Amino acid sequence: MKKYIVTGGAGFIGSNLVDVLIERGDEVHIIDNLSGGFEENLNPKAIFHKADIRNIEEIKPLFAGIDGVFHFAALPRVQYSIENPIETNEVNINGTQNILIAAQLAGVKRVVYSASSAAYGNQSTMPLIETMLPQPLSPYGMQKYVGEHICRIWSEIYGIETVSLRYFNVYGPRQSSEGAYALVIARFLKQKKEGQKMTITGDGLQTRDFTHVRDVVRANILAMESDKVGKGEIMNIGGGEQHSVLEIAQMIGGEYEFIAPRIEPRHTLADTTVAKNLIGWEPKEDFVKGVEELKV
Repeated sequence: MKKYIVTGGAGFIGSNLVDVLIERGDEVHIIDNLSGGFEENLNPKAIFHKADIRNIEEIKPLFAGIDGVFHFAALPRVQYSIENPIETNEVNINGTQNILIAAQLAGVKRVVYSASSAAYGNQSTMPLIETMLPQPLSPYGMQKYVGEHICRIWSEIYGIETVSLRYFNVYGPRQSSEGAYALVIARFLKQKKEGQKMTITGDGLQTRDFTHVRDVVRANILAMESDKVGKGEIMNIGGGEQHSVLEIAQMIGGEYEFIAPRIEPRHTLADTTVAKNLIGWEPKEDFVKGVEELKV
């Protein structure tokens, strides 16, 4: 049995990981201030600490005796970061540094960091590979990219093992449907359920690489346990397929309308060769089945 911290463990991806860790017999401590997570997502067998990663003195004592940290806690919305750059910087950059400091001081072996494909921005060629020069289009993309460097530097200088996983448009059970910039699949499902038209930004032909949360959870566990990583490596975690926003609306079925475009990459598509080579990970979930599962 291992002792793990999952920051953001009341959120979408974090809570799905907590469930798997608990099921296999690990002791799990959740750090979450519930700003983006929900109490109903909390696994009752996990140990919940309502705390804010911006407050290092509050979280430091929680790291004693911990084997590894899965760092999900963030303010993970592009538009929100554009409107609130100071707050998102404090959480996404300063909060990440606090996690690394607390883990290093407590002698934690490894931190797996939730990075983002938003770091790539718009690129002229697909698929996206980790050696491309990042061109983030938003404070959020920039902040998550900086977090990767914080992890690498802490590995190089302080000796704590780190791995950064760049997620591509994660979807699945417990995905957020709230707010104007909620995850597109969840938003469409909520709009249809409420009898509203699905709102498509721009022309709807922008494409995304959608990645099921079960694949992301598996990648996190492999990244924590692999003996081939730990020096700040960065790797893509994506489904390896492109689907347009318009296609998603048509899959879900029902009326839709177009609204003003927003600042976002035109296309994303992950090359996952690095993840396969370093941690033995490949996407397994079928996208159509994954969406059908959410429609029930």
